[in-house]
Amino acid sequence: MSKTIFFSVGEPSGDQHAARLVRELLAQNREWNLRGFGGKHMQQAGCQIDLDLTEHAVVGILEVLPKIKQFFGFADQAEALFAAGEVDAVVLVDFPGFNWHIAKRAKRYGIPVFYYCPPQLWAWAAWRIKKMKRTVDHVLCVLPVEQAFFSRHGMSTELVGHPFFDAVAESTLDADRLQQLCRASESESTVAVLPGSRTHEVHRNWPIMVQAIKRLSEKHPDARFAVAAYREKHLEFCRSHPEASQLPIDFYLGCTSEIIEHSKCAMMVSGSVSLELMARQTPAVVLYRIGRFLNLFAKLVVRAKSMTLPNMMPLEETSLEHSQDTELPPPADRVFPEIVSVGNSAPAVEFLTETINRMLSDADYFAKKQRQLTQLGQRYAEPGATSRAAQAIDSHLPRNDQPETQRAA
Repeated sequence: MSKTIFFSVGEPSGDQHAARLVRELLAQNREWNLRGFGGKHMQQAGCQIDLDLTEHAVVGILEVLPKIKQFFGFADQAEALFAAGEVDAVVLVDFPGFNWHIAKRAKRYGIPVFYYCPPQLWAWAAWRIKKMKRTVDHVLCVLPVEQAFFSRHGMSTELVGHPFFDAVAESTLDADRLQQLCRASESESTVAVLPGSRTHEVHRNWPIMVQAIKRLSEKHPDARFAVAAYREKHLEFCRSHPEASQLPIDFYLGCTSEIIEHSKCAMMVSGSVSLELMARQTPAVVLYRIGRFLNLFAKLVVRAKSMTLPNMMPLEETSLEHSQDTELPPPADRVFPEIVSVGNSAPAVEFLTETINRMLSDADYFAKKQRQLTQLGQRYAEPGATSRAAQAIDSHLPRNDQPETQRAA
C-alpha cells in the first residue's frame, strides 16, 4: 500500500532542498506518492505540485498582511486533502508563518508532521516553541545549535546537516556557462552579484548594488560584475535599471553556482546562498535592506547577532550549543562582512564599495577571508543531509504491515 507525503515549501531555496529530498525518497520507495505546495524544482524531481507556493514568498508583517486571506485559502486547500484521508505524513520546509497553519491543520487529523530546515526560533522567536511543540512531531535539524535548542525544549529531533552542502557536492558545473563567464571577463576581477531570490528583495537591494558597482568600476576599470538572477522577471528588473547598461555588468539566469565558482568575490543579499559561498570559498559582503518598522520589530525580537549563517559558526573549537551567546566581531570584521540598510542607502553603498575594493586590492585581506572559509568548510560542510533526512522520515512512518494511528475525525 503506497503512502502519500504532503510537502509545504514556500521559499525558492527550500524548493531546491525539497527537490533533492523528493528524489531521495522516491529512490528509496517508488510507491510513495509525493504531492503538495512547492515550486518548479520539486515538480521536476517528481512531486505533484498542487500550488506553486514559492511565487508567494514574503517576509515581514507588512508584506504578509495584504495576503492573509489568500494564505488562509491555501491552508484550506491543504486541509481538504487531510480531511479526505489522502495524506499519511506532512513535510514542512522553512516558511514558518504559513507552515504552522499547515501543521496545525494536519494535527487535527492525526497526521504526523516533520519539519525539515526548521524556522530559526533559537535566533529570533524562542517564545514560539510552544506552538511548534503542539503541531510538529519530528524536527530534522540542519545545524547543531538547532538540535540543541529543540532538544532542550523536549522535541523529537535529529541532526541531518544542511542540504546546501549536498547541492555543492552533487552539482556538476556547466562547462559551457563557465567558458561563457571566462569569455565575458578575462581578468581575475570578476565580482558575483547575488540580488536575492525573492522579488521584493531584488527590488529593494538592487539599486544599492548598482551604485556600489558604479563606484567600484571607477576604482577597478578591469573588473566585471556577473549578476545571477533567480527568475526571468528578476533579470529583467535588474537589466532595466537606468544605469545598468552603462556599467560593466553581465546578466545571467540560472547559473548561480557557476558564477560563484568563477568569481573572485561577491556582493550578496542575505540568504542561505551564503552557505554555498562558504563551501566554494568565495569571499563575500552581505547586504539586506529593510523598512524602518521591520527594523524596529527585529530589534525587539531577534536574538541572533548576525543575519548570515556562516558568521554564526565558530571558527574555533567552541560548542555550537553555546555559540549564540558568543560575542561576534563587529559587522565589518566578520567572515562575511555584513550591513543592514535602513533609511538612507548611502552608508550601505559605501560599505559594499569599500569591502569589495579591499577584497580586490588587498591580497592579505583576501587571503585571510579564504582561510576563514576553508576552516568553516572543513568543520561544517559535510554532505549527506538529504539522505539522512529521507531515512529519518521513513523510519518514523508507520509500516504497511502495522496499523496506523487512528486519526481524529
